[in-house]
Amino acid sequence: MSNVSMRMVADSSVAVITMDDGKANALSKTTIADLVEAVSDAEQNQKVVAAVLAGRDGRFSGGFDLEVFKSGDIGAVVDLVADGGDLVRKLYGCGLPIVAACTGHAVAAGALMLLGSDVRVGAEGSFKIGLNEVAIGLTLPEWAHTIANERLSKRHIQRSIANARLTDPATAVDVGFLDRVVPLENVLDVAIEEASSMGALDRGAYQKTMAGFRKPTLDAMAEQIVADRAQT
Repeated sequence: MSNVSMRMVADSSVAVITMDDGKANALSKTTIADLVEAVSDAEQNQKVVAAVLAGRDGRFSGGFDLEVFKSGDIGAVVDLVADGGDLVRKLYGCGLPIVAACTGHAVAAGALMLLGSDVRVGAEGSFKIGLNEVAIGLTLPEWAHTIANERLSKRHIQRSIANARLTDPATAVDVGFLDRVVPLENVLDVAIEEASSMGALDRGAYQKTMAGFRKPTLDAMAEQIVADRAQT
């Protein structure tokens, strides 16, 4: 059974893609593939004007499935991280506006998904957001540096990447992981409102504008992901 589901909002053209594995919303190969498929389905549906990517209450995503890292299978690790790069790049290059409903903790690859989303609505509370890889003995891939350099505040990027600083949601707005912070019970509704507003933009003009605006970042990420896969 998939941990990813998609539904249309009643009386709206917004699709809501939800991650919920009942635990940390870890990104396994299967979950990543299901997310990419859901985003692609929304993008290809002419009735959909925007999509919301949501977690469950208290947890957006804890990042990659650490069991793969603990397995010692380097090829599996490289493959999983490259798949994650494809997912973040898919979000960032999507022909539809993507709004993240950050319903709680978002660390490591969970935070990278926020960077791939157009607008990020976070929940108030004692939640942690950021890139903690260095703190747990991991190194961010080059494609993650690329998207981080594009989206994070230059005042905070050193501490965010090299110092593995995790922040609360309010600070995450200044850092660049989030755009708004609202009470947890309002996160999804506000994200849907943001998506509906962005969905009013001319679809063709949006796609052409974003394709040109983001092309250098998307091209760089594509090359870096291919290089990562070549390591195996």
